Amino acid sequence: MRSYELTTGRTFAVNFDHGDDFFPTLADFCRQNGVRHGYIPMFIAGFAEAEIVGACEKLENPEAPVWSKVHLTGVEAMGCGTLAYDAETDSVLPHIHTSLGEKARSAIGHTSHLLSARVQFLVEMLVVEVTAPVMTRPKNSALYDVPLLTFDV
Repeated sequence: MRSYELTTGRTFAVNFDHGDDFFPTLADFCRQNGVRHGYIPMFIAGFAEAEIVGACEKLENPEAPVWSKVHLTGVEAMGCGTLAYDAETDSVLPHIHTSLGEKARSAIGHTSHLLSARVQFLVEMLVVEVTAPVMTRPKNSALYDVPLLTFDV
């Protein structure tokens, strides 16, 4: 276990617009506001469609990460995540998890890592900037190249 005290900076309320593509819009927000590191304590959203990590078949290795995806339409969502900086690409690497309920199927729920989403009506999000330490997400070769959050102190 590792822990680090975070120095927080600005706090933002962010609204996405109907039809926005979730991750490019989040990247635009970060770029326009100079946010490189931070966390999203919560968001609520309506998504016309979303893709999350998931599989319907038996997993050959249950300990390995799942790289396949599940496509959902017409969902209500809530979620949270972290934002880390990649100096090589000069971009923010978000890690977002969400719980989604399909409106047309009795709000049946799915929870996983968000891969993509297109906004339907709204996203209402809080973003807290972290000014120190630097948060990065290098791939860990010992753990299937999963990118893991690290703190450069």
